[in-house]
Amino acid sequence: MKKVLLVFALLLIVAGAMYFTQNYLTGGGSLSLFKKTPTVTIAGHSFRVIAAASQQEREIGLSETKELQQDQGMIFLFDKPDYYSFWMKNMKFPIDIIYIKTDTIVEIKNNAQPPKDNKESPIIYTPVGPSDKVLEIQAGLSEKYKFKNGDKVKYENLGN
Repeated sequence: MKKVLLVFALLLIVAGAMYFTQNYLTGGGSLSLFKKTPTVTIAGHSFRVIAAASQQEREIGLSETKELQQDQGMIFLFDKPDYYSFWMKNMKFPIDIIYIKTDTIVEIKNNAQPPKDNKESPIIYTPVGPSDKVLEIQAGLSEKYKFKNGDKVKYENLGN
């Protein structure tokens, strides 16, 4: 009986080691079990964010999200500053779109509205200056928290 328990314990250890090794290798060298939530902070207000770094993630954006909490958002990460346009196709709720260059807000599009129906063409939002990151948060929060151009932005655990 002791041998059976010992073999079972060894199998559990090996299976656990394989699981953690796989997570380590596919998680870019960190154990996903211990990854911290990506966070963006502006003027003392922090947002737990989902980072959209790939083209597919950027195309989908928040369009598959039903609602956004006050402390949630999505940050779009680009390789270089440019004039990145956004639209509200398939969105279910309004948002604030915050264009950021490095660690500074360059422009805020307040209360960007989704189309009323599928027949209406979505508005295309384009910034006046280049940015390399774009933060989307719940509509109205930029005004509520008095965010403005020139405000500094801090990032934690974005992985970039």
